[in-house]
Amino acid sequence: MKRILLFILICISTNLFSQEQQAGEQAEKRNSVTIGILQGGGSLVGADFEFLLSDRFGFQLGAGLIGFGGGLNYHFKPSIRSSFISLQYWNQGIGSSFAQNAIGSTFVYRGKKWFTFQIGLGAPLQKGPAMPDDYELPPVMLLYSIGVYIPF
Repeated sequence: MKRILLFILICISTNLFSQEQQAGEQAEKRNSVTIGILQGGGSLVGADFEFLLSDRFGFQLGAGLIGFGGGLNYHFKPSIRSSFISLQYWNQGIGSSFAQNAIGSTFVYRGKKWFTFQIGLGAPLQKGPAMPDDYELPPVMLLYSIGVYIPF
């Protein structure tokens, strides 16, 4: 009886670690920081922090040199390193330096290592005091940025 009980305990204890990470394997990264030009809600220089809510859906927040923004992302592959489409809010400027804000959709390309860029279209919501009085907001504007991303 003791031998059977010991055999069962050995079998159970070896199965408990079957899902553990093996030597040489890396855990899938689920967060990312992107730094670059027009990142962080269209800031001159900014950064965005993204974390995956599920295998393909992510949420991002960003800020930079006089601006901020956020977005909801859908990754084409179940990885933080994959390209995605994003619904984003950009706020360019704060207070008396506020120029404009916009909401729109972008395609974000992510290279395998570090390179990223995005391009898309947005609808301007509001003109701020930093814009000239005679400037008319267009019905649609181009949203774009370029930078580097660091998954962690």
